[in-house]
Amino acid sequence: MSKARILLADDHLLVAEALKKLLEPEFEIIGTVGDGRKLVRTAIELKPDLILIDLNMPLLNGLDAGAQLKELMPSLKIVVLTMNEDADIAAEAMGKWASGYLLKKSAGSELLRAVRDVLQGLKYVTPAINLERVEIASAREAKSDAGKELTTRQREVLQLLAEGHTMKEAAAILHVATRTVAFHKYRIMQDFRLENNSELLRFAMKQKLVS
Repeated sequence: MSKARILLADDHLLVAEALKKLLEPEFEIIGTVGDGRKLVRTAIELKPDLILIDLNMPLLNGLDAGAQLKELMPSLKIVVLTMNEDADIAAEAMGKWASGYLLKKSAGSELLRAVRDVLQGLKYVTPAINLERVEIASAREAKSDAGKELTTRQREVLQLLAEGHTMKEAAAILHVATRTVAFHKYRIMQDFRLENNSELLRFAMKQKLVS
């Protein structure tokens, strides 16, 4: 029987190497990527069975990368491995695209269990996060979907600007015109009543696009 093929997505090389050593005896590690944009490209190219994804990645965060990949590859299994213990974040990921959610402080045996469960079609949430809180947050998330939200492109622009990229640099990364980035920035500031770049940065942090 062939081994399940896993793609690792983490911008910390030491973490990625440790994960590879832990998983390799049982699974085939087909690659490691360090940012969300490369993750999307690589996943489409290599078609893994499962992706182990960190949420705090540069250029495109794990929440948005995961959502994009699930839309492009509906059968793909995605497990979040993060330091973020926020039940709201866990609810958003599990409710929309993730099949597993565990923490970087989890034991290696728990990671292996989560990967096995998810590959068998089950879902896994670490006991370190209160499952009831996740379910409550998930219900709250569903109710709030009707409110004003950033578009996918606005989230991409906001993350890049919050990371310190200029509008010209952001435009190059997104393969759009600089005026397009400027337009999205203006609409974000107008729609959410932001008056300056400091407020824009705080808003990006509130949206969990940067830490």
